[in-house]
Amino acid sequence: MSFFLGQRWISDSESDQGLGTVVEAAGRFVTILYTATGESRQYATKEAPLTRVIFNVGDVVPSHEGFSITVTKVIEDKNLYTYVGTHVDTGEEVALKEMMLDHFIKFNKPHDRLLNGQFDRLDWYQLRKKSLKLQHQQQQSELTGLVGARVSLIPHQLYIAEEVGKRFAPRVLLADEVGLGKTIEAGLIIHQQLVSGRAKRVLIAVPESLMHQWLVEMLRRFNLKFSIFDEERCLQYAEGENPFSAEQLVLVNLDFLANSPDQFENIANEDWDLLIVDEAHHLSWSQDDPSVEYQCIEILAQYIPGVLLLTATPDQLGHESHFARLRLLDANRFYSYEEFIKEEEQYGAVADAANGILGDARLDVNQQNTLKEMLSEVDVSSLIDDLNNGDDQTVQNARSELLSQLLDRHGTGRILFRNSRNTIKGFPERKLLATELELPEAYLESISNYIASGDEEKLVASSVSKMIFTPEALYHLEPQPNEWTDFDPRVDFLIDLLNENRQNKVLVICAHAQTAKDLEQALRVKEGIRAAVFHEGMSIFERDKAAAYFAQEEDSAQVLLCSEIGSEGRNFQFAHHLVLFDLPRNPDLLEQRIGRLDRIGQTDTISIHVPYFANSPQSLLLHWYHQGLNAFEHTCITARAVFEEFGTAMMQTALQGLWQNDAIANIINASHELHLTIKADLENGRDKLLEINSSGQGKAESLVADIEQLDSNYDLPQYMFSVFDVFGLEQDDKADNAIALHPSDHMLSSNFPNLPDDGTTVTFDRQTALSCEDYQLLTWDHPMVVGSMDLILSDEIGNASIGILKNPSIPVGTFFVECIFTFEGMAPSELQLGRYLPTTPIRILLDKNGNNLSDKVAEDVLDGQLSPVKKQVGLQLAKALKSQIPALVEKAESYSELQINALQQQAMTSMNEALEEEHQRLTALAKINPNVRQSELEFIRHQQTELTHFIEHAQLKFEAIRLIVVSQ
Repeated sequence: MSFFLGQRWISDSESDQGLGTVVEAAGRFVTILYTATGESRQYATKEAPLTRVIFNVGDVVPSHEGFSITVTKVIEDKNLYTYVGTHVDTGEEVALKEMMLDHFIKFNKPHDRLLNGQFDRLDWYQLRKKSLKLQHQQQQSELTGLVGARVSLIPHQLYIAEEVGKRFAPRVLLADEVGLGKTIEAGLIIHQQLVSGRAKRVLIAVPESLMHQWLVEMLRRFNLKFSIFDEERCLQYAEGENPFSAEQLVLVNLDFLANSPDQFENIANEDWDLLIVDEAHHLSWSQDDPSVEYQCIEILAQYIPGVLLLTATPDQLGHESHFARLRLLDANRFYSYEEFIKEEEQYGAVADAANGILGDARLDVNQQNTLKEMLSEVDVSSLIDDLNNGDDQTVQNARSELLSQLLDRHGTGRILFRNSRNTIKGFPERKLLATELELPEAYLESISNYIASGDEEKLVASSVSKMIFTPEALYHLEPQPNEWTDFDPRVDFLIDLLNENRQNKVLVICAHAQTAKDLEQALRVKEGIRAAVFHEGMSIFERDKAAAYFAQEEDSAQVLLCSEIGSEGRNFQFAHHLVLFDLPRNPDLLEQRIGRLDRIGQTDTISIHVPYFANSPQSLLLHWYHQGLNAFEHTCITARAVFEEFGTAMMQTALQGLWQNDAIANIINASHELHLTIKADLENGRDKLLEINSSGQGKAESLVADIEQLDSNYDLPQYMFSVFDVFGLEQDDKADNAIALHPSDHMLSSNFPNLPDDGTTVTFDRQTALSCEDYQLLTWDHPMVVGSMDLILSDEIGNASIGILKNPSIPVGTFFVECIFTFEGMAPSELQLGRYLPTTPIRILLDKNGNNLSDKVAEDVLDGQLSPVKKQVGLQLAKALKSQIPALVEKAESYSELQINALQQQAMTSMNEALEEEHQRLTALAKINPNVRQSELEFIRHQQTELTHFIEHAQLKFEAIRLIVVSQ
């Protein structure tokens, strides 16, 4: 290489430095000043990773003064170039010396990079091609937004998520029974809306007690980083500044909304796309006296387009409160409670007709008349006759058709989803194993002293009162000579249980973090038992690590010791033994604890071990739960109502020291009677038609099958391994279908998507990710995968390359040019243009004469025959063919343009057919079901108009070029 002062060069390894200038060339070294960044580099002249920048006639060249010229003549004088050309703006002739070139020039266009020696390795080029193909596939996928969550593939959850998540501004009530996954359904809907672009800003409002659970669930299951806002955080912002402008995904508690009018006003002044309210039954309402919380949500729901309300409380427990929740979703539709009651009466007849269709007996006259009246638009007499008199197949066909028509017309079926354990199968049995122990004298003394320390009313109101159910915590309120683990018989009970079940995982849940920590120390010191601890004092990372230590099969903890927080949102269904070291006074918390193991997919009977003290507050709770509510061995759907009725009486009795007398027996008996009464009312009021609609009627199973097929496909692992290799990540295989990833010193990009500074562990296996919650589950929706693809395609990585072809049947020196173009449109993400016109790669392979060989030479075959080229050889080849390549690129572009019309017509036809069919379906449905909102119909028409415009204005983009030269 020869260097002269004033020449312009570009760095092969640091192209982002812009155009460099030779400022010193003496002896064996050359110094280049990069004016764009203000940095200089010194290189050895013989091995400098530099390429001389030389423009040709026809190129548009920018000046550092801001104007550009179209080159008509190139003059070389004393090793420096002068470009003569016409001013782009004025048309006058201008001479531009090499020294005056724009310092910020970067060669992004594929052929510019190639001609200036800025070419990449072959594997980078192939990775770019693969990224384009996979992007094309994923933009058309019906599963986008559904596959990315770390969740089991449970049919009814996926069906609800797919049905609701694809809607424009969905407004629905999710009312599944406890344990059926409302939070997961909501998370899937949020994720789908965000990934599809239909939502960008999301506001979640939940009770204070659920804040942490939602924060963790959204992050751990859906990779969604919500920010908690409370009064303390809001005060960190300057006066007049709206704190809620800072984040897209916000989590607040309902009390904060109700008690901070200034901050509520700030929230209301922001634009949100989706509002989620958990435990919506807490929003108390009456026509004359709605609660402050209800009024806050009502104000937000009036202008936020999408609203999801979550509640496990059945509508049969109060028509007025149920009406109030529906009113939040559509105040125009549900405007009058009296009218709603009249409509509800009709729902009863519909439900009775549905029960008749589902039953084995013939339809009675009332059921037949109801069906004919409800389905008056069509004659269903023949279907009714088939159902009553046909053979098995005829009956099945008639049942399916009648149910399908009823579902479309059902009053709240489109905005209300409710599943119960009566219709969802796959839950395990639960077995109570209660062990009575003697109450230690030290505990009895602590409890007695506490009861004697104040009057009953003050004790009931005190936060300390709950500790009479956790005597070890009450014992240590005062300084004590002994540790509670030295004398508490539950410790020995736990050790014996663990020794008897050495091959089984055991989950232990207790009320307090200190109890869990003390137990871990006692198990380790007394018996050498390895235990993991999980409590609220740990960071999310530490909790994930503890959960993983418990979940893994080898070198793991046999037991996980959780504080109450361990019953929030975590899934430990691989374990079958649950120890309730104490009992919570709220039956909802009891169900949450058992729900960590009682999940769909649990493969074994759950053994619920309860070591309790005889004649103590614990024994009172045990008998109330077991005999009054049957809450250990069955999900107690009446728990909240019974607790509201008898919870205070239970607490008062416990604080009176009456743990085993007639008063307790009376409370237990009365609780049991109320439990049976409510349960019978709920069963009689079950809306089986609604449950069938909510569970998906077979469509849910096909969704599961589609996702399972995608999970088992090897395209994603192969692609990501290529990404890791090209970007230079350190990879260490683990034994359990996982790979540990760490940054390295030679990474292509220092900010690899979603890779922490200390690394992470990833897996492509859903079951592995479910059992090891500190692993990231890589799917097509995962931020690391999406971010990697965006990083590759938004940058110049692999867009220019050179390969050597060794083929004895082709003369040495022959060359080919392979060009990759994409045809794409730019549209707002909520329009989902990619479903109809995905970014479509077009490959053109030309010989030196410009003949198109694309259809004759298979892409995979050619890739397999190419070998890399050394840098110096590549530079020589690019220089030698520099004059011929621009014309071939222009030829390739003309070949690509021939395919544009067909792609546009295909996209237009696909879009219009899909949206027209959806519009016709919803228009017909709106005539018989007023829950179809006019805004949904208007959005479809708007989408059609906008998509037509963007498809018509789609453009061709030059993505990549590869020079292929035949060699010996």
